[in-house]
Amino acid sequence: MKKTLLLVFTVVLCSCAFAQTDKKPFAPSDLNFIPTLSNPALSPDGKWIAYELAEVDTAKNKSVSHLWMQSWDGKESIELTHGTESASAPKWSPDNKYLSFLSERESTNGSQVWLMDRRGGEGKKLTDIKGELTDYAWSPDASKLVLAIKEPENGGKAEPKTPPVIKIDRYHYKQDVEGYLQHRRTHLYLLDIASKKLDTLTTGENDDASPAWSPDGKSIAFVGNHTADPDRNDNLDIFTVEARHGGTVKQLTTWKGHDTNPVWSPNGKYIAYLRSTSDSEYYIYQHDVLCVMDADGKNNKPLTLDVDRPASNQAWNKDSKSIIYLISDDRIRYIAQYSLADGRVTKINDGKECSFENLITHSDNNWVVKMTNPYLPAELFALESGKLRRLTFHQQQWLGKVKLAHVKGFQSKSSDGNLVSGILYTPDSLVNKKLPFILFIHGGPTDQDEFEFDEIRQVLACAGYAVAAVNYRGSTGRGLAYTKAIYADWGNKEVKDLLGAVDELVEEGVADPNRLGISGWSYGGILTDYTIATDARFKAAASGAGSALQLTVYGSDEWVMQYDNELGAPWKSQDKWIKLSYPFFHADRIKTPVLFMSGLSDFNVPTAGGEQMYQALKSQGIATELILYPGQFHELEVPTYQVDRLQRYIDWFGKYLK
Repeated sequence: MKKTLLLVFTVVLCSCAFAQTDKKPFAPSDLNFIPTLSNPALSPDGKWIAYELAEVDTAKNKSVSHLWMQSWDGKESIELTHGTESASAPKWSPDNKYLSFLSERESTNGSQVWLMDRRGGEGKKLTDIKGELTDYAWSPDASKLVLAIKEPENGGKAEPKTPPVIKIDRYHYKQDVEGYLQHRRTHLYLLDIASKKLDTLTTGENDDASPAWSPDGKSIAFVGNHTADPDRNDNLDIFTVEARHGGTVKQLTTWKGHDTNPVWSPNGKYIAYLRSTSDSEYYIYQHDVLCVMDADGKNNKPLTLDVDRPASNQAWNKDSKSIIYLISDDRIRYIAQYSLADGRVTKINDGKECSFENLITHSDNNWVVKMTNPYLPAELFALESGKLRRLTFHQQQWLGKVKLAHVKGFQSKSSDGNLVSGILYTPDSLVNKKLPFILFIHGGPTDQDEFEFDEIRQVLACAGYAVAAVNYRGSTGRGLAYTKAIYADWGNKEVKDLLGAVDELVEEGVADPNRLGISGWSYGGILTDYTIATDARFKAAASGAGSALQLTVYGSDEWVMQYDNELGAPWKSQDKWIKLSYPFFHADRIKTPVLFMSGLSDFNVPTAGGEQMYQALKSQGIATELILYPGQFHELEVPTYQVDRLQRYIDWFGKYLK
């Protein structure tokens, strides 16, 4: 093990920035030096936090994650795993003796569970499972593991020399990353660690996930869709199964929307979980509500309906009397606590210009959190009585070499009077002249731009642009009505909000009206197409992973449930589908040079969406290029492609805006 004593640093609060003098502007190649911290897990004795840290191996052109361990007192940081194979998903055994993790090392069957003795020695492989191990959890007595395993391809037999034909007979038949969906289902299994005996807990033509042990070890809560045809709805419910072979399965929730993320109270009396606001079997314009129920499924009670904001990441305090959780509000995520006794809500940390994740209870009024702000990628912090104490410093080395853009919030009004919140990135805090401008649009649409580290907008701003992130209608963080305002009406209110933000920044003297650019990925790419088909003042655009001829996406991407429930089948509502395809049918109105980009293996928004618009503009002699990334899904994973995309943004906008 490599051991490093941490230097003493000044506590970094959410709104702070690092000194920017004598540094080079943040550039695309700097992406290779940003470590990604995830999956923190607190040891039972509260002295250590294990987590995974992914770093780019430039020689192998891939990201490799290893396990680290950080002391709660902040004095020690230890790297636990090494080598070319990744280690992930660390979990402590409840008896405090072992740290388990997943790795593909020494395996021909994908990721397996490994055990590392805390007293020393190398890790040892525990499982050799055929199939895809998607999740696991320790039993309270540390003698067993519950495993979520997806059935293996070819029934576990060797891959034939000639790939077999792909038979499609499912309603929802394709998914990004997973590809064409067969009938490989995910079920729960019980592994006895000493004997390595594996028992089946759940079966059926459905998927089971998110296993969570009851504190007494007698049952396991999990999430599954056990309707007659799970492909046709999003009706996830919470179940329990007795922790033994042939154990009884009991359904606890009956909401027709989704119920997810069950978390037992330490005393075993309650389960906190998340429930969708809508009881429709499929509806994307909603958010999650924190709920609690008795361990037997009785007395279900929503706790955060009145907040009208998405809840997430709930965790119980040690006394089982209160729940701590995150609320996504306007451009931030703050931490709140709910008291079961009197329903009192206390804001633990208001998340001023920052964003939190991964709440873990340490002790009374103390928690572990992952935090990011516009000047700091995610690090671990101790949250003590509402105040933050920084624990990890993995970002310090590379941040000490780069100059970041200045970030601040702004608001604007749309042509119909809607108030919109956004975030502005500029090369420096003082803007004394009009800058070439890029509107970079988030995807989703049910997402929001927050005060967090954003490498794409940072790089563009450091290249000399004013860059805006805008939470248009359809975004979360502003209430349910704001999110569902675009239902079956794409490219209308969102475009008004985007253009209103541009008008505001032009009026403020920040954006040069003669040098306006626009870009986005996923729904951000879709909105790029909608906007340049509406307003001709943009001098350049970059549309990534988007679509415009919406008629053709039915059956070619993974969103068939949304289309059937929101728009209706194309043969029943042709006019609506054609209306929502106006960027393609009005491609003759587009005069903006456009760079189209896509991953060639993207099943979320397939490459055809960009190809069709590229061809439409090319046929008319409009300046356009099409960039295709081989083997990439909706999100680019290869480091050189990630750097390439950022450099192409800079080159394309530089050609037309500078």
